[in-house]
Amino acid sequence: MDIQKIKNYWIEEATESFQVTRHLYEKKDYSYSLFFAHLAIEKILKAIYVSRKNEHAPYIHNLHRLAELSDIQLNENQRNSLVKITSFNLESRYPDEKRSFRKKCTEDFTKKEIEEAEEIFKWLKSIL
Repeated sequence: MDIQKIKNYWIEEATESFQVTRHLYEKKDYSYSLFFAHLAIEKILKAIYVSRKNEHAPYIHNLHRLAELSDIQLNENQRNSLVKITSFNLESRYPDEKRSFRKKCTEDFTKKEIEEAEEIFKWLKSIL
């Protein structure tokens, strides 16, 4: 198994997912923009996991759990951010009948959440 190749794959996937996040935001597709922010962070966490564990990343989507499995030390704010961003995955993928999450995703709300996700993304990328 070529760990460097797998790590590079996840980094490239993560970067592309964050580009899609921005494109969807520009197109005013806010809830799916946040869904892709989750994907970007999930993928960068998987790059870290592969790099640290020398094995394939687990097939999970819970960002906090991926960080734990990757032996990443989180402060409370980082932990809370990962839990919140994980919720974007679930709420975008499985909206309730009232479409509450989609209604919550205004331009301002989404912009703020993307900025927070980008901070987390950059931090995670820096520890690779």
